[in-house]
Amino acid sequence: MMGADKGRALLWHGVFLFLLGLLTGVVSRSLENPRMGLASHLVGVTNGLFLMALGLLWGRLRLSARWLTALFWSALYGTYVNWASSLAAAIFGTGQMTPIAAPGRHAAAWQENLVNFGFYSLSVAMLVACVIALVGLRPGEDASH
Repeated sequence: MMGADKGRALLWHGVFLFLLGLLTGVVSRSLENPRMGLASHLVGVTNGLFLMALGLLWGRLRLSARWLTALFWSALYGTYVNWASSLAAAIFGTGQMTPIAAPGRHAAAWQENLVNFGFYSLSVAMLVACVIALVGLRPGEDASH
C-alpha cells in the first residue's frame, strides 16, 4: 500500500470506528455494565477521530516506509482493540482493569484475562504509535517537499 493509500485507509478506518462508537452508544444501556458501554462509545468516537487526524497528517510525516508501516498498524491495532476491549468489558461485566467504571464487578477468569490482555496490548501499541508520529512530525521540511 502506497503512502497516500495508507492515509486514505486511515481516514476510512477513522470514520468506520467513529460509526462503531456511535452504534455502541445506542446499545450501551443494555449491556452488563452500562458505564463501560458508555466508555466504549466514547473510545470508539475519540479513537475514530484520532485515526482521521492521523490520516490527514499522513503526508507530512518524515519517516521511512518501515516506520510508516509500523505506525499504520500500531495505530489501527491500538484504536480497534481499545474499542473492542472496552466493549468486551461492558458485555462481560469485567472489573479488574477498570475499577472506576466497574467498581466491585468481576467476571469469569478468561473474560478478565481477555480484557486485560486487550488493555495492556493496546496501551503499548498506542504509545508506539504516538512516539513514531511525534518523531515523524519533528520540525523541519515536510515529507512532501
